[in-house]
Amino acid sequence: MKKFKSGFVAVIGKTNVGKSSIINRLVGEKVSAIANKPQTTRTRIKGIVNRPNSQIIFLDTPGLHKSKSKLGNVMVENAIASIPEADIVLYVIDASEYKHINNKNEDNINEENKFLKSVDNKIIEKIKEANKKTILIINKIDLIDKEQLANIINNFKDLYDFKAIIPVSIEKNKNVEDILDEIERNLNEGPAYYDTEEYTDQTLRQIAEETIREKALKLLQDEVPHGILVEVNKMKSRKTKDLEKIYDVEATIFCLRESHKGIIIGKGGSMLKRIGTYAREDLEKMLDTKVNLKLWVKVKKDWINDMSIVKKFKAED
Repeated sequence: MKKFKSGFVAVIGKTNVGKSSIINRLVGEKVSAIANKPQTTRTRIKGIVNRPNSQIIFLDTPGLHKSKSKLGNVMVENAIASIPEADIVLYVIDASEYKHINNKNEDNINEENKFLKSVDNKIIEKIKEANKKTILIINKIDLIDKEQLANIINNFKDLYDFKAIIPVSIEKNKNVEDILDEIERNLNEGPAYYDTEEYTDQTLRQIAEETIREKALKLLQDEVPHGILVEVNKMKSRKTKDLEKIYDVEATIFCLRESHKGIIIGKGGSMLKRIGTYAREDLEKMLDTKVNLKLWVKVKKDWINDMSIVKKFKAED
């Protein structure tokens, strides 16, 4: 009989490499916001995968980036702190960022220097410092050819003694299951830390806030910078007159400037309505019940540097 294994896995990498998408696919539930913008993930959300012989707990971390605010500082701290705390590190890279790198064996010094500059050296340094079991995930391989992939692997394998290098495409669902198999191989024997029915340690309010914020980021594209904060003011379950269960959710979207408020609301409230519609549809799927969602938009100037707000995003152990 196989011994049961368990452990915590930190998923790290630069912004927009697909960390949250990987966790959501592996967990099979939407536990982390996905948007093609930096700093989408603000807290270390745990996604839990229960397998016959293991329990894998994922820590989704903010993408490492150059911080320009107190919020940014906290998020970078969260990402770095997760490395020594984890049992295994998944280092995720975007294959398309490295597709022009030549094979090191060609002795092209300029290309090798270009490669080393493109790698997030801070991540490699912290992994080496913590001496953690690390699996390199090369995501978005559908955007490169086989020769380019071989060159990427050849360049990365000398940076650290990775337990495995796994090329994947989350978009095409290629080699995704290999990630779980490799993690399980490298886990130590241990107990199940969470009930096997659980897939995240987020509260329903946190899930609702993340869902609304994700929809806002996706729909607004580059019109509004990343300074969006969502707070759920009310989340209550009740029965309709037909005895049907429904959740009443009221939330406020905070932005940094008055001009941003107008963009989020849109002409005649059109943009806010779209954000609410898409968020409600997602929440109804997750909660498996009807949702009555009401949204408001308010300005909270420079909140990204207000420590009374920013501290809520600081990871707690």
